[in-house]
Amino acid sequence: MSRTSAALQPPADAVRPVRHPDAPAPGELLGAHYGQCFGCGGDQPHGLHLEARAGEGVSLTAEFIVQPAHQGAPGLAHGGVLASALDEALGSLNWLLRTIAVTGRLETDFVGPVPVGTTLHLQAEVTAVAGRKIYSTATGRVGGPDGPVAVRADALFVEVKVDHFVDHGRQEEIQAAMNDPDQVRRARAFEVNP
Repeated sequence: MSRTSAALQPPADAVRPVRHPDAPAPGELLGAHYGQCFGCGGDQPHGLHLEARAGEGVSLTAEFIVQPAHQGAPGLAHGGVLASALDEALGSLNWLLRTIAVTGRLETDFVGPVPVGTTLHLQAEVTAVAGRKIYSTATGRVGGPDGPVAVRADALFVEVKVDHFVDHGRQEEIQAAMNDPDQVRRARAFEVNP
């Protein structure tokens, strides 16, 4: 991808990403961070149901099958849905850093069509970290993990505290998540003890 945005260029003092020692092992399914998430949640009937697996270092692979509800032009995946899949894969990388982060910038290239019924094979990795900024890249391929590239993206994620979600999320969903023991366990995995 040709990076036209200076915001996606790591600064000179950026460092190589370091996989957290408690991160899921390579090959392990990362699972959904939230059941209602459009990208990975199993409770969204028209969601992507993207499944990501930890890779080596700070990388992952993921897949999702393009459903009829995901189309834009007749028989083809909607570009926004493909951007969502890339964003979900890139955001899932933060589980390997054990960092809570949100998308700050996402730049996407659409290289080829992705037909309904296609499995999109995604590969993503963190390329650099600078303070609260996390730089990453992803590709989406059709026809298999080594097939032709259909979409690709570069992204900048920004580390936030859990308060970001409590302060800005809808109260009903925040309360439901806080009442879910599995959700609380996931959130506590990111707590830092002094």
